[in-house]
Amino acid sequence: MFSLFTYMALIVGVNWVFAVTPMLELPNGEFWSPASLIVGFVFVVRDFAQRRVGHHILWAMLVGCAVSWWMASPQLAVASAAAFAVGELGDWALFTFTRKPFSQRILISSLLGAPLDSLVFLLIIGIASSEGIVVMSLSKLAGAFVVFFLVRRRERRDALPAGASV
Repeated sequence: MFSLFTYMALIVGVNWVFAVTPMLELPNGEFWSPASLIVGFVFVVRDFAQRRVGHHILWAMLVGCAVSWWMASPQLAVASAAAFAVGELGDWALFTFTRKPFSQRILISSLLGAPLDSLVFLLIIGIASSEGIVVMSLSKLAGAFVVFFLVRRRERRDALPAGASV
């Protein structure tokens, strides 16, 4: 249950951060939000929570988006909810239906979810560009890659015969 509540809290938290921190203009004229770094962890926490509660994770996503709705301007709320719904559903589908080890499902699902989330969010708030989508996606994927490597290392360690070392 801890991962489920953490997941809902992260959805609300990241949407709050997007609402209260301005988008930063990069030297190339693109916009980026520091909150993007947190989103990558949200995708991964969803993967952990889904292992515990199965498809009930979709209810947690809806609750997180509903609470977030009241925390932002209408345009930001719509953009955030739509981006999260599309990105998280893509992430959920790949995580659910891919029969790979947990670490690979984290990575594969995040590789789909982060760009979908970025694309939808930036389109709705009216500042989408290919460079902006790439920058925002890569910042979201940073957290997923860190967790992927940690989980993969643990999977490999757990697969070793007793007495063997990494």
